[in-house]
Amino acid sequence: MPRTALWTAIADALRSEIAAGHYLTGDRLPTEADLSARFGVNRHTVRRALAALAAEDLVHARRGAGVYVSANATDYPLGRRVRFHQNLLAAGRTPAKRVLYAETRPADAREADALGLTDAAPVHVYEGLSLADEQPVALFRSVFPADRFPGLLDHIREMGSVTAALKACGLADYTRASTRITAKLATTTQAHHLKLREGAPLIRSVAINVDARKRPVEYGRTWFAGDRVTLTLT
Repeated sequence: MPRTALWTAIADALRSEIAAGHYLTGDRLPTEADLSARFGVNRHTVRRALAALAAEDLVHARRGAGVYVSANATDYPLGRRVRFHQNLLAAGRTPAKRVLYAETRPADAREADALGLTDAAPVHVYEGLSLADEQPVALFRSVFPADRFPGLLDHIREMGSVTAALKACGLADYTRASTRITAKLATTTQAHHLKLREGAPLIRSVAINVDARKRPVEYGRTWFAGDRVTLTLT
C-alpha cells in the first residue's frame, strides 16, 4: 500500500480540525515554525500542506500576518434596496468599510450618461473596501452628482455610511433601478486589496440607484470576491 505523503497527512489533519471547529472562521492557524515542530517536518512540507488547503479555499494567507481560516460565502441580496451594512448584519456578519479614495472631479462620459448629467459635470467619487468579520469581500466605486449633494464626501468620511450620508444631504430613501452582473478576473491591485491571488474570480456588479422621482443618485461598480459572497436576487 503506497505511503501517504507527509504534506497530505498534515493537510488532512488541519482540514479535520477546521471541520471540527478547533479553528473558526477568521482564526489564524499556528505559524509555519509551530506546525513544523508539531508534525516534525521542515517548513517546505508545511507550506505545501497549507497551499493545498488554500487551493480548496479553506484558508487564505495575509501578507506578513499569517494564514487564516476562510469564511463561508456570505449571502448578499440584490433587491430594490441594497444596503451593505444591513445585508451583512442580517447574515450574522460584522460589516466594516475602509475608504481608499474620495474626490470631486468632472464626470467621464459613462458616469455622466448613467447619472443623467451633462458632460464633465462635477461628481463625487468614493472608492473603498468592504469587509465582513475583518475579511475583505468587495471593492467598490460609487459616483454621485456633486451639485445635488455638495457635502456628501464629508458626511461619508464622518459617518462611514452612504445611506446615512445621503440622508444628511436630504435624501431620505433611494432604490435600485438596475444591476448588471459580469464575471471578471482580479487585477494585481484588486488581488492585493482583497487578499486574493492575481486572476482569481470576481463578480462585478454595475448598478444605478434612483430617488422616488426616478432621478439617478448613485452609479456604482462593485467587485466581489467570488468565493466569499453569494449574490441572491430578491
